[in-house]
Amino acid sequence: MTDDTQPQPQPYYPPRPPYDPAQPITTEPGTTVWPSGGHVPSGGHVPPPTGPAGPVGAFPAAPTPHRRARRGVGLMAAVALAAAAIGGGTATLVQQWTADGGTSASSAVSGTNVSASSKGTVAGVAQAVSPSIVEISASSNAGKSTGSGVIITGDGEIVTNNHVISGASRISVQTSDGKSYDAKVVGTDPDKDLALIKLEGASGLRTATLGDSSRVRVGDGVVAIGSPEGLTGTVTSGIVSALDRDVTVAKDDGGQDQGQGQGQQYDPRQGWPFEFGGQQFNGDTGSSKTTYKAIQTDASLNPGNSGGALINMNGEIIGINSAMYSPSSSSGSSAGSVGLGFAIPVNTLKADLDDLRSGGAG
Repeated sequence: MTDDTQPQPQPYYPPRPPYDPAQPITTEPGTTVWPSGGHVPSGGHVPPPTGPAGPVGAFPAAPTPHRRARRGVGLMAAVALAAAAIGGGTATLVQQWTADGGTSASSAVSGTNVSASSKGTVAGVAQAVSPSIVEISASSNAGKSTGSGVIITGDGEIVTNNHVISGASRISVQTSDGKSYDAKVVGTDPDKDLALIKLEGASGLRTATLGDSSRVRVGDGVVAIGSPEGLTGTVTSGIVSALDRDVTVAKDDGGQDQGQGQGQQYDPRQGWPFEFGGQQFNGDTGSSKTTYKAIQTDASLNPGNSGGALINMNGEIIGINSAMYSPSSSSGSSAGSVGLGFAIPVNTLKADLDDLRSGGAG
């Protein structure tokens, strides 16, 4: 019997050449093979031996551990780089989206605003704000006039022009869903051509968002919503044409000179008279008048738009439409819009709200 503990004869191998550091061998994408020496990482690949085979039954030379492929380390590094690239791109997208205003509702003023998917479109603004715009019918001994208004509280506070409801003995309001309400005057400010009315028995109404007119710039896109000629919920669009226009309008009930005995209420459907640059438009403003700084727009405004909303492309109210130039037709009645409309800046309204709620100045 052979004693396995005794040294066995070994095959002859020529002396090894001078030391030459082993070089890696690339066998497939992502797999690197080190021929010999060092630690063998788990999960690596060991290639078949490339040296001469010894005699059958002979033991090989002193076994040398083979180094397995460092595939795991290479893959981990590649994955880490890819994750960093993707993560950086995601962070950039999130930062960009936030900078573009795609934040949560915490940055919005209470009331309606345009959804992210419709932001910047006339259709989106109209869908968001139309439920907050109403048609106002004011009756007096002189007849009936029609204008528009903006809902600012869920229980029925509505802002409009003073000239829409001035001198009215009864005020009725129709909301965008077709419901009708009676309304009472809360307060008026003839100097600013503003009025606040309150619906009776209303609740859960869709309110408008009041924006910041100090941030309005010439060329900004705008949308106007109102009830021209009694056509409830009419939407038009345009741009801001100019800022700080000195517009003069009548303060008296009829928009006529009371000293001349013409005290009948003026019908906004016939074009509210105003003055600009020393000239009168749409009729005589009378002797009792007021001047305010207005936003000029080329959004189509027609008789009946008075008291309605001028809205920016974020769905915020930036002005209350108050005057428009309507050239007379050959028959003597007022013609349509020619792109000269004026709105009271919403910051004027916001500064006046407390006074209007306490009865106003008129």
